[in-house]
Amino acid sequence: MIKDFFKTLVSNKKSLVGLCMLGFFILVALFAPLIAPYPPKIDRLETIVQTGEPSLSEELLSEEYPSDVRDVLTYRSTLTKEYTKTIDYFPLRAKPSAAHLFGTNHAGNDLFSQLVWGTRVSLTIGLATGLFVTILSLSLALLSGYLGGIVDDVITFITNVMLVIPGLPLMIVIAAYITMKGVLPIVLILGLTGWPYPTRLLRSQVLTLKNRDFVRVSKSLGERTSFVVFREILPNMISIAMAEFFATSMAAILGEATLEFIGLGNVTVVSWGTILFWAQANGALLAGSWWWFLPPGICIALVGTSFILINFAIDEISNPRLRKR
Repeated sequence: MIKDFFKTLVSNKKSLVGLCMLGFFILVALFAPLIAPYPPKIDRLETIVQTGEPSLSEELLSEEYPSDVRDVLTYRSTLTKEYTKTIDYFPLRAKPSAAHLFGTNHAGNDLFSQLVWGTRVSLTIGLATGLFVTILSLSLALLSGYLGGIVDDVITFITNVMLVIPGLPLMIVIAAYITMKGVLPIVLILGLTGWPYPTRLLRSQVLTLKNRDFVRVSKSLGERTSFVVFREILPNMISIAMAEFFATSMAAILGEATLEFIGLGNVTVVSWGTILFWAQANGALLAGSWWWFLPPGICIALVGTSFILINFAIDEISNPRLRKR
């Protein structure tokens, strides 16, 4: 069933376009060191050129004559090489050119290189958060929907409480109190604030599947709970789980960009969000420096579009009414 689902997903035109777009950004992230002309935080080029020929000099340090047939002479040899070191600093706030395709920022960093390296960080945060939220929400949904009783009441109560709290203010509050910086804290913040809605949606699907005939037959035959959950219910939730994965990944990329934009992320790590943060902090919009803020915004929009196209295709696959005749 899972194999057939992915085969159908690839054959769908919308999904194929979305997967190609997403695959392009994944390749950029994987081969960032080969694509980016400079490291993301470099603001200069240092050139070292050897001038002249190396010279070898010797200095006599000591003389010893232990016997008539042996002399011991100690020398120090010094190899001298001359170099010329040239430092070329990148221009500040430079417009796009052949040397800097997307110009430079206030510190002289090449923006094209930062965009390429930032793709790796932003996609890692988005996909890791999507995977984390999908696994967490799917586990809670299976426990709540299948077991029922007090387990269902507790999980449903916590889910409803989390749904009442606005997501963005909650993320801001948590991010303000977390002192540890890096990619992992951002993933945890986005994941811990993004699981309630997928959990509620997946729980309703579990409740629907729980009352299907094939599940009742498995129970009546005395199959174990693990068999019923993982062999009967879970395979029939692949489409909706994948849809939630892509939707959560898209929301995570937007959430990371939002946290970075308002200065609550780790601005020392180059991502699409930090590029936008430094752009607004240095008045790029007012100065008309479109090459500073427009490329990361377009990249976020394109990745979001790829996720949406894939989700449209998943809806068409899982819902026969949406398929074109």
